[in-house]
Amino acid sequence: MIEKDFGPEHPSLAPCLNNLADVLEQTNRFAEAEPLMRRALEIDRKAYGEEHPNVAFRLNNLGYILKQTNRFDEAEKIYWTALAISQKSFGWDHPHVATCLNNIAQLLQKTNRLYEAEPLMWEALRINEQALGPEHPEVSMCLNNLVTLFEETNRLAQCEPMMKRSLLILLKSTLTNGYPNPFLKRGVLGYRRILRKMSIAEPEIRVRLESLAREAGFDAAGARELLQSLE
Repeated sequence: MIEKDFGPEHPSLAPCLNNLADVLEQTNRFAEAEPLMRRALEIDRKAYGEEHPNVAFRLNNLGYILKQTNRFDEAEKIYWTALAISQKSFGWDHPHVATCLNNIAQLLQKTNRLYEAEPLMWEALRINEQALGPEHPEVSMCLNNLVTLFEETNRLAQCEPMMKRSLLILLKSTLTNGYPNPFLKRGVLGYRRILRKMSIAEPEIRVRLESLAREAGFDAAGARELLQSLE
């Protein structure tokens, strides 16, 4: 409808193309998603210029497609460009910059450049803690990213308190909003995984999970019910 009414290069078309590409990505149809994302990127470049925040957003999304299809060199170049645009647009200490840093770090992690990835993850965590507060869900995501990296480098002792803090943030978000945070189940599974790797017995894992839910503000019955629903 937008394309018909306003033409194939109207800026309003770019978000529609982006959203359609996102849907295709969720079903691993990356070959179909890529041309849509590239088209959205080119529309925004022509409409707003090379250094507009919208261009950084499209670059990050395109970088994800390239990463998922193992074109790591091209993805990395695109991610660094998105970071430069975001830094220029918003300043260094902005959540959009943290997103770019996390994207680069996860690419570096996927290509086994773990010690290059780690400082970027720490910086993304610092930015989001400062900009959004220490209990924001984005902080939880940064902590989770660090946990996955620490697992790969066999630093389980550092994983446990980070994963615990990450999960506590998600539990508090769930209680505040009145419905489970979209990443809560993954958080619970991640915490279980870490504790199992530390040779913690299953009954003790359940005790720790229920205790954490109660620390987040759930009563005993609510904590048990929530955790049962996530199993």
